[in-house]
Amino acid sequence: MVRRTSFVLFLALLLAFAVACTNKKAVNPLANVGSKQPDKVLFDRAMDAMKHNRFDVARMTLQTLINTYPDSEFIARAKLAVADSWYAEGGTTAMQQAEIEYKDFRTFFPNMPEAAEAQLKVANIHYQEMEKADRDYTHAMRAEEEYRSLILEYPDSKLVPQAKQRLREVQEVLAEREFDIGRFYYLRLAYPAAIARLKTLVDRYPLYSGADEALYLLGQSYEGEINVIRKNGRMNEVTKGKMIEGLMQEASEAYGRIIKRYPAMDRALDAKARLEALHQPVPRPTRAALELNKKEVASRQQAGIMSNMLGNFEKHPDVARAPHLGEPTMVDPVPTNPNDVVRKVASAGGMAGGDNKVSVETVKGTVAPNQEAPRSDAPAAAADPAAATAPEPPAAAAELKPNVADPNELKPNVEADPNALPPLQQSNQLDSSGGATSAVSSSAPAKTEELADISSSKKKKKRGLGKLSPF
Repeated sequence: MVRRTSFVLFLALLLAFAVACTNKKAVNPLANVGSKQPDKVLFDRAMDAMKHNRFDVARMTLQTLINTYPDSEFIARAKLAVADSWYAEGGTTAMQQAEIEYKDFRTFFPNMPEAAEAQLKVANIHYQEMEKADRDYTHAMRAEEEYRSLILEYPDSKLVPQAKQRLREVQEVLAEREFDIGRFYYLRLAYPAAIARLKTLVDRYPLYSGADEALYLLGQSYEGEINVIRKNGRMNEVTKGKMIEGLMQEASEAYGRIIKRYPAMDRALDAKARLEALHQPVPRPTRAALELNKKEVASRQQAGIMSNMLGNFEKHPDVARAPHLGEPTMVDPVPTNPNDVVRKVASAGGMAGGDNKVSVETVKGTVAPNQEAPRSDAPAAAADPAAATAPEPPAAAAELKPNVADPNELKPNVEADPNALPPLQQSNQLDSSGGATSAVSSSAPAKTEELADISSSKKKKKRGLGKLSPF
């Protein structure tokens, strides 16, 4: 019985071993080989070629993928990789081709998240080719346009903050160019042209690091135009007064804008002094405007001595002075034209020459027989023959004799009237306590005192060799 039981157990073990051998899993000879789709294989080969800077091989592989598998899920990534290969290769020709490929990608895939990245790359291409303010500004204008397109078309993209900062830097360069042109016109005494350039600058680029200097130069241009009008001897005093009044108002607005918008910058005190010299009211900046301007100034970086020295030999501009906060200008305002400036001044004086039109007047009259041709140096003849033959009135009757004394007439050696009131005293100097002026803000001393405290707390920066002096 025991031997029989052992034999049964042996048979059971043998049967179990046989079943185990027959159910053994078959080994696949391709199991260790990464079984991928052919389009995926081509894409990986192209990426590996790009890592090793073999851009031609990468583009050929990607183009094979695009042409062979037009319905592949890697089509969008392949087209973007083609543009990236041109961008990574560098060079003028490669950058131009990269811009074309990025724009094609945005055309075929406008709703993909990578479309914003493609637009940023297009803007960066022109940003990298941007030159200094006194050189060709074509790439700067193109970069400004492309960054604006990214911000407006993809407002929810995570790349918008980077695009805004780059846009502020580009606008800093463009504003510097406009300022250089306006200063050139100012030094050449072409005040209407300088006014047009500087006014367009401060309206278009309010975040410019030299906005206070541009506004101050704008006010100086208005004052220069006032001096030109005063020296004009062919213009009557009434017309002069009207023109000067309008230009004085424009100059006051320029100086006042420095105090209200840029109270923490260098030209705030100079603008206040000019307003007092012109006998114009001095505005008071708000606390919010003061704090905002201080943050803008603090966000700017100052270039060192070595950077200034080496910057003269570099092609690209220095954008360290661009602010790192504030909204850049997205839509350019209407630029000011020099002809508009001249026309506005002429219309303020009541002159009809602002439209540049010539009018012709027909005079009716009879011409006597054998009448000589009129000459320019001959006195004007009377239109009416009867009036020409009328006897002239006696000199005593034709003479005008004013019966009212002119109070402005100078009368030497005349005793002063003891009953006359003394003239009003006006002072434009600050008092010893740093308070309000008696002429400009006598009605609001507290406001002017606050403005004086805000302005006097700011120290002017040293320039040139003065930086080396600790005193």
